[in-house]
Amino acid sequence: MAEVAPAPNPQQQVPLDTIPISPSDKMSSGEQNTSTAPTNDSEIRTVFDDPENFNVKHPLMNTWTLWFTKPPSGKGDNWNELLKEVISFDSVEEFWGIYNNITPTSDLALKSDYHLFKKGVRPEWEDTQNKHGGKWAFQFKDKKSINIDALWLHVMLAAIGENLEDEDDKEVMGVVVNVRRGFYRIGLWTRTVGKGRGDQGKQVLEKIGRRFKQALQLKETEMVEFSGHTDAAQAGSTRAKAKFIV
Repeated sequence: MAEVAPAPNPQQQVPLDTIPISPSDKMSSGEQNTSTAPTNDSEIRTVFDDPENFNVKHPLMNTWTLWFTKPPSGKGDNWNELLKEVISFDSVEEFWGIYNNITPTSDLALKSDYHLFKKGVRPEWEDTQNKHGGKWAFQFKDKKSINIDALWLHVMLAAIGENLEDEDDKEVMGVVVNVRRGFYRIGLWTRTVGKGRGDQGKQVLEKIGRRFKQALQLKETEMVEFSGHTDAAQAGSTRAKAKFIV
């Protein structure tokens, strides 16, 4: 499994809206690429040496896309208008370049969400790759007692480092953090609800749930619940009856 080392805390954060939405793969002719060192410079630099002009990339096993849900205005907003694709990346260095330049979760407005999903998967129940799946989730109800920024970072690192599942599981679709008035919620979306694999399917999902729980740094007595997207939709709530608990 790939391991992603923590980066030093940035001195300054900038608002999320300064990051282009769905940037093109090719930069415009007048735009300077600040993520690549000069071609005549043979010195090896990682993002930890120079956050702007690094020339080494450590590839991830998958390409990931960061999404953001804006708070509703209360004027009958359409979900698709609130959900914004921010940027995709496939290396450790690109992840830190993005993370160090977006608003921390703790500073987001209420009813905002960050979603980090494998590229090509929209963070919606209706997506063809999600509609038969479910999610593990935990609510942190005492918002002042936790460091949500550190917890969300740990979960993202576990996801992109492929530490939440084994290579053959092929269950993890993405992770999400919800900012609400009374709580923070962090979730992990899976491709299935364990059906079709018999007891093995349940065992795989429970193994993923335990790793997710470890990434959240929860106590043994604190329970993480798994529910299916279909059940949640029928219940009219993201808090559908739990299928599994670890």
